Amino acid sequence: MDDEAPAPKSPEKLPPAPAAEVPPPPPPTDVPAPPPGPEGIPAEPAPKAKKEPKRPKKKYVYELKLFERYELSEVVVHDPGLARYINLTAIVIPHTGGRWANKPFGKAKYNIVERLINGMMRSEEYTGKKAKAIRVVRRAFETIAERTKENPVQVLVNALEKAAPREEITRLRFGGISVPRAVDVSPSRRLDMALRNICVGATSASFKSRKAIQDCLADEILKASRGEMESAAVAKRDELERIAMSAR
Repeated sequence: MDDEAPAPKSPEKLPPAPAAEVPPPPPPTDVPAPPPGPEGIPAEPAPKAKKEPKRPKKKYVYELKLFERYELSEVVVHDPGLARYINLTAIVIPHTGGRWANKPFGKAKYNIVERLINGMMRSEEYTGKKAKAIRVVRRAFETIAERTKENPVQVLVNALEKAAPREEITRLRFGGISVPRAVDVSPSRRLDMALRNICVGATSASFKSRKAIQDCLADEILKASRGEMESAAVAKRDELERIAMSAR
């Protein structure tokens, strides 16, 4: 009988690698360990760490400023008669599109700067060109703020108070004769006349002159705010009051 082939040798089994020791987790440092209790009484549970309070989210508040520069809430009207008609509602661009044009006393709802802009649209150069008139008033306000270091809206309000006439004349007919008589001017009409005279004085000063219209408007507002007779609006007010005094 033939000799059988020797069986293949099985590979030697290697001993298993020792398992890596996992270090125990470190004890928490911020939480103190509970004190050991007496015999038979379980120890008190460890207090939970307090969560930090959530910080309140900052809310961005957008302040409405005229031309994003001038604050209207700090403007003060000293004349009590004109206070109810000088509108100082916060607005960025004074352009409401004639929203209250056909309503009684609707003009009192317009911002006083917008009424000044509307008054500048009188000559053929600015008729219907609201954007151009807004640019003129904005540049005039920049000039006023640079010269006086004050809020130009406050300077405008002071100019309107100084340029508003208190008396004017009307004509009464007695038989076939018309006699002039002095009458008081309503606050609404006083404001209308002051705005008109300031705008007309500025456009007249720039006519046939090298001076820009915004500089003429700034000069007119500054002179009227100081009550100077060089202002066309103040001169017109004195003329009306002088004629009314002679017709009393």
